[in-house]
Amino acid sequence: MFILHVVIVLLLVVTAAVALVLQVRHDSSKEARNRSLAVAETFANAPGTVEALGAPDPTALLQPRAEAARKLSHVDFVVVMNTDGIRYTHPKTDRIGKRFVGNIAPALAGRPVTEEITGTIGPLVQATVPVKNTDGKVVGLVSAGITTAHVGGYVQEHMPMLFAAAGTALALATAGTALVSRRLLRQTRGLGPYEMTRMYEHHDAVLHSVREGVIILSGEGRLVLANDEAQRLLDLPKDAEGRHVSELGLDAGTAGLLASGRVATDEVHLVGDRLLAVNNRPTDRDGGPRGSVATLRDSTELRALSGRAEVARERLKLLYDAGVGIGTSLDVTRTAEELAEVAVPRFADYVSVDLTHTVLNGDEPDGAITELRRTAFSGIRKDAPLYQVGERIRVVDSTPHAQGLRTGQAVLEPDLKSAPGWRAQDPERAARVLDFGIHSLVTVPLRAGGVLMGVANFWRSAKPEPFDEDDLALAEELVARAAVSIDNARRYTREHTMAVTLQRSLLPRNLPQQTALDVAYRYLPAQAGVGGDWFDVLPLPGARVALVVGDVVGHGLHAAATMGRLRTAVHNFSTLDLPPDEILGLLDDMVSRIDQDEAAAGGSATITGATCLYAVYDPVSRRCSVARAGHPLPALVRPDGTVDFPEVPAGPPLGLGGLPFEAVELVLDEGSKLVLYTDGLIEDRYRDIDVGLELLRSALAGADRSPDESCRAVLDALLPARQSDDIALIVARTRALDADGIAEWDVPSDPASVAEVRASVVRQLAEWGLDDMAFTTELLLSELVTNAIRYGGEPIRVRLLRDRSLICEVFDASSTSPHLRYAATTDEGGRGLFLVAQLAERWGTRYTPEGKIIWAEQPLPQV
Repeated sequence: MFILHVVIVLLLVVTAAVALVLQVRHDSSKEARNRSLAVAETFANAPGTVEALGAPDPTALLQPRAEAARKLSHVDFVVVMNTDGIRYTHPKTDRIGKRFVGNIAPALAGRPVTEEITGTIGPLVQATVPVKNTDGKVVGLVSAGITTAHVGGYVQEHMPMLFAAAGTALALATAGTALVSRRLLRQTRGLGPYEMTRMYEHHDAVLHSVREGVIILSGEGRLVLANDEAQRLLDLPKDAEGRHVSELGLDAGTAGLLASGRVATDEVHLVGDRLLAVNNRPTDRDGGPRGSVATLRDSTELRALSGRAEVARERLKLLYDAGVGIGTSLDVTRTAEELAEVAVPRFADYVSVDLTHTVLNGDEPDGAITELRRTAFSGIRKDAPLYQVGERIRVVDSTPHAQGLRTGQAVLEPDLKSAPGWRAQDPERAARVLDFGIHSLVTVPLRAGGVLMGVANFWRSAKPEPFDEDDLALAEELVARAAVSIDNARRYTREHTMAVTLQRSLLPRNLPQQTALDVAYRYLPAQAGVGGDWFDVLPLPGARVALVVGDVVGHGLHAAATMGRLRTAVHNFSTLDLPPDEILGLLDDMVSRIDQDEAAAGGSATITGATCLYAVYDPVSRRCSVARAGHPLPALVRPDGTVDFPEVPAGPPLGLGGLPFEAVELVLDEGSKLVLYTDGLIEDRYRDIDVGLELLRSALAGADRSPDESCRAVLDALLPARQSDDIALIVARTRALDADGIAEWDVPSDPASVAEVRASVVRQLAEWGLDDMAFTTELLLSELVTNAIRYGGEPIRVRLLRDRSLICEVFDASSTSPHLRYAATTDEGGRGLFLVAQLAERWGTRYTPEGKIIWAEQPLPQV
């Protein structure tokens, strides 16, 4: 067989070589024509040829290009000429500028022409083509040609190559035949027809024994082959082969896929009670016969495994959502509600959280838990007959709740109908729960850090399957995460309660009695933590009243304690009866010393940044002196309802030091309202302070409104939904002391004038109906006026004020301060102030820019 193949190849090669020689001789002239024409057209259409023809010296541009093209294309010449046939290029430079030899008329008409002529370099074959510009106009000609000598030489030159190619072809054909024969022997392993038949039978057996169905369809959709697994999976009839796929009893979707021949990868189809993953591929993509081959795999069990994986994924997603959604606030009740909400309906149909009342108050349970309070509840329906939020639940020993609290382990009750211990909690309610359809329960104790706080209950009704051990593990994990958040909220509640208690204890519980101002106030602690805002109303001598509002930067116990220190300091400094700017100066010095002490001790809890506003109102003169240290401006509501913010120099916050404070004196009409507040009222993260001030102005505007109504209106307009800072608000409506309750006398600096003053005072007391106080008042004024005459300076004035008490004031121009002392038995004097202290309820000295006032108060008789 091999020799026969070699002989046939040899004859074919020899015949082909002879025919090729003859053909080469015939085609040489044609090849010369084609080559010259191709070179001429290529050069004519080359970029830059048209531009070069229009240049001042075309030869300089075209001659190098023409020679390069001639050498590369192996032609004898490339001549470029103008439309008159005058050469711009030529291999022999002495021919440039002379007329071209040949027929150029067709080229001038726009057609290429090929001819055999005798030119300046001898007999040749040449082609002439036009050069056209962008408008299609002929602007020049290009001619390329090959001499006849080269054409003949081309044939002689290629003869050895032709014979060499014939010999090579013979050798390659012989070697190829040998390789093919060897390849066939290797692929068939030297098998003959009988052995090959046996091999195909073996392959057929393998095809029918695999556990994956294989079917082959023709291009017309007829079944060509189906292995045993395909027969089983598709339940094909015995005579299925040769029938169209639509006649095999398959569902429309599967039959349509197989008949369409479209590409499909693991496309799932329901065939009978099986889920089949179908892969379909056409067979003619690589030149094979038209049709398709499909493989079928039973994925019913795989789908079940996939379902379990999906359940696991959903549980992981639930735990992730619980980690994100539980504990968003530091409120015990809200945290319990978040646990209930995150589990419904993804895990349970109803969830309830029951905590002890001590946990709700922030404390740790002490002893055995016998009673719980329903703190949170969430469900798919609102009418479930379970305990509602707020109800107390008595823990019965036989219930799952008691078992979980006793052991600290979760309890699973898959069937509540067969759980008598659970029904003992409340038999009547348990019957309603079962009738409602609730059938399964998981109870998990809420434990964190050894603290047992209550239980979380998961109920099922709409989902028919009961809770199982996997659900029990998930519930434990879910509750464990929530328990940490609830315990954090409990600890925060405890600390917050302590801070609030401290804060409340440091703030005024009742306003002192006084007649100068009609005062209403509001104090709202921050929802997120206790701050350091505070206020005070302080009665001063002479029927005056001081209003104080302050704010300590920060939150927590430190801020509350600092607020208490500042408030105590203000109380102490107010007894000195100093102007507001001096009071703030003393507070500033005190805060600076505290901060220095903290820094020296290595602490970081400085209080620099506290603000304060101090105002003193005198109902006699209706003057109000105001100073502030970094605090917001006060608001003043005139009796006609107009609102403005008096300009009071801000001054630095307390503790900065170095700058003095400045007080401003305002004259207030009776019935005016002075409004003091902290920055939490007008400013928060969502509202600029200017916007807050305008809202405050609008809320305060309007006459005939009581201070309490003004407080209510302000909070309704400005209180934010989520209060992040403390708010202190005081609205004080001014009153003026009646003119008939004031009596004044100028006293000459003469001891004899004391008697006249005493007589005038007695008469005034008689007019006021205070005759019973005349004797005591005479003694007080005698001592005070005598001291003023003896030790003070002129002018000297006496003033009586009838307010909630009888106030006696003696003014003199001296700044010398009297002081109380014990006189010896041998001393002739020194007992006057001692007598004043014994007769008066209170007495003291206050200084004015002009001198000092010594005052004494006596309580009015009860009517």
